[in-house]
Amino acid sequence: MDDLPIGRRVAYWRSRRKMSQQVFADRLGKSKSWVDKVERGVRRLDKFSVLYEIADILQVDVQLLLGKDPERRTDALNCIDQVEVEEIRAALERYDSMSAYFDAAPYPPPLTDMRKAVSHAWLTYQYGRYGMLTRALPKLLRDAQAGDAGYAGDQAREAAHLLGQVYQIASSVLRKLGECDLAWLAADRSMAVAQRADDPLLAGIATTRVCNALVAMGRPRPALELNVRIANRLAPGGGNDVTPDRLSVYGMLLLQGAMAAARIGDSATVDDLLTGAKEAATLLGGDQNHYWTSFGPTNLELHRAAAAVELGDGGRAVETHHRIADPAFNALLPERRAHHLLDIARGFAQIGDVANAGEMLLRGDRLAPSEIRCRPIAHEVMSDVLRRTRGTPPPPIAELAEHMGVGV
Repeated sequence: MDDLPIGRRVAYWRSRRKMSQQVFADRLGKSKSWVDKVERGVRRLDKFSVLYEIADILQVDVQLLLGKDPERRTDALNCIDQVEVEEIRAALERYDSMSAYFDAAPYPPPLTDMRKAVSHAWLTYQYGRYGMLTRALPKLLRDAQAGDAGYAGDQAREAAHLLGQVYQIASSVLRKLGECDLAWLAADRSMAVAQRADDPLLAGIATTRVCNALVAMGRPRPALELNVRIANRLAPGGGNDVTPDRLSVYGMLLLQGAMAAARIGDSATVDDLLTGAKEAATLLGGDQNHYWTSFGPTNLELHRAAAAVELGDGGRAVETHHRIADPAFNALLPERRAHHLLDIARGFAQIGDVANAGEMLLRGDRLAPSEIRCRPIAHEVMSDVLRRTRGTPPPPIAELAEHMGVGV
């Protein structure tokens, strides 16, 4: 991005702000032809007054347009910026269903279109394309909220189900990008909507999003208690059926409970919850993706390694990693694999093997760049690798660090 001509940078940020050339030209007081020539490099931008006006309209620092930001490269900013955070916040602050109680409901989008959009958003998340997802989230949230407010009967339940999923997607990606307060808000909304959708399993998986946000906010104990309480209510057997959906949601509740327990250093509870999740994974019989959980025997081992890292036992995490069969691991979606490689990078760093820690970051970046370049925890690991590397870091590490905007 920094190597692009200034006109291309203007075009990039204009597109990111979802402005047409005509709208941008009108706000700038120029013609559409003028904008087109600037973006194609036919016309030079050599007046600082115009540059500052463009930066103001696009809501970016003028240094980004000039390609002179030494602190953080635009590669890193491809994740999310404050303008997009505020757009998501504004979408989360809407209360269409309450407004519809008093007034006419907003015109809802067709449910068929919403199903496709939500499915696409899940896949975008599970392929680790966080920048693309955050830019799509405000409209997706508004459409899903309008659908939840505008339908009745069975269609209302499906619309609520879709909105609950959108809130979960939002919570998951916002947590990864370090926006923990918004992640908690979106997750909490997803739990409330799940009740209207009359789907206990949707409520169960929403619980894991709430608990993940709580852990990220430094509240692991209530997260552990909530995960375990809801897992006990949804446990297969007794009065509950034993379906792949239920096994997956139940298993993920136990896995997230184990992660919360690891954060508070309770290794005994970690082992108990992983044992319960292993029983559910065995009954499920393989790696699947019911309720977008990616739950199964392999994901169980990924969480076993992640819990070891949280407990400070990097050696155990690395041993677990080496036991995972390549075919099963490679069959997982990119987000899961890159997330695991980031965990193992942390594990290697804990045992002082910064060379392998760096290699894990590189492997994760090849799978899902946003998982490495956009996550604050990955920046911490990279800083640690750079600080503890003797001499000059290998060129691939140095290049990735530059893309991440991380220095020693």
